Amino acid sequence: MMESSLKNVLVVSFGFLLLFTAYGGLQSLQSSLYGEEGLGVTALSTLYSGMLLSSMFLPPLLIKRFGCKWTIVISMCCYVAFSLGNFYASWFTLVPTSILLGLGAAPLWSAQGTYLTIMGNTQAEKAGKVGRDVVNQYFGTFFLIFQSSGVWGNLISSLVFGQTPSQEAIPEEQLLSCGASDCLMATASTNSTQRPSQTLIYTLLGIYTGSGVLAVLLVAAFLEPIKDAQRKREGDEGPPFWSTLLSTFRLLGDKRLRLLVLLPMYSGFEQAFLAGDYTRSYVTCALGIRFVGYVMICFSATNSLCSVLYGRLSQKTGRAALYALALYGVLFEKNKEAAFANYRLWESLGFVIAFGYSTFLCVNVKLYILLGVLSLAMLAYGTVEYLEAKKAARPAAAEQAKPAEGEETETAM
Repeated sequence: MMESSLKNVLVVSFGFLLLFTAYGGLQSLQSSLYGEEGLGVTALSTLYSGMLLSSMFLPPLLIKRFGCKWTIVISMCCYVAFSLGNFYASWFTLVPTSILLGLGAAPLWSAQGTYLTIMGNTQAEKAGKVGRDVVNQYFGTFFLIFQSSGVWGNLISSLVFGQTPSQEAIPEEQLLSCGASDCLMATASTNSTQRPSQTLIYTLLGIYTGSGVLAVLLVAAFLEPIKDAQRKREGDEGPPFWSTLLSTFRLLGDKRLRLLVLLPMYSGFEQAFLAGDYTRSYVTCALGIRFVGYVMICFSATNSLCSVLYGRLSQKTGRAALYALALYGVLFEKNKEAAFANYRLWESLGFVIAFGYSTFLCVNVKLYILLGVLSLAMLAYGTVEYLEAKKAARPAAAEQAKPAEGEETETAM
């Protein structure tokens, strides 16, 4: 059973690796390749607007109707459509395919989170281990492999665009307006954002599309369907349609989730800054578009290594020290689909807000916003951990009180 579980974790992991090798590379280049009239940033904004809408109702419905496996397969096809839309980049191709990708993104991640959580809890029950420890280990393995997609996707883009014959020197006056000093509109073009040849762009898109298709085939052929054993034991036939539709919002009645919404929102703010501002204002502006991939490789490699490290260390140090990646699945075990849908909902809202102000705020202002949101998110997370610790202490205190009461009764007798 252990080998079967590990095989399924690896299939999901490598499927996402192939898919996001393509998407991660494309996302990093949108604001640099399609800077004219803000097409690239608008495409990313509509993408996460679609994800925001999708997070409200699609994940529980699709997972209930098709199961985790086929929800992943269907959603992956939406990502492939976005790659195809980049072949003829315009407002009429990028925006619709961005919306389609956004609609598929929330079910994709909710199904992935639900699948790994169920798999981890099932394996833990059979092996006599703590469920959250196995779930954390599975998520750590997943993110180790998944985060490396940024390395491969960006390496491919840098190697392909590195074939550009002429590399112009960047003027000194342009360097003075790069980084935190960048107050230009996202639609403003610079010499260093000069598009590579169309042949090189088609070559890159062909590689990315092929990678996405391979991801779909891998998951469809080799991933085993899985059922939630917990619901099976409880004899739960599944909630009615409208109950499923509203489950994402009903979970907001949980005080812990209301406190945690800032964490995924910060994730959206940070990733939007990375994709829309950092790559353009720091890398492309100061070094040139061919260096975007190399810089993002460093970010992705660090992400990949830390993911598996944190997953293992959380077994010894607990969540509080590490902000363990499987957090939502652990805290809301009986509402996994709605919990992961909420995560994507609030993360998408962070993306939409960040991309919304991307075209008219200076980079230094955006940095202050990031620091403010991060500080509030850390404070809210600390409150949740305090409430969880307080809740766990109550049963222990009750158990200790029982023997004491017994001794008093015996003494009285």
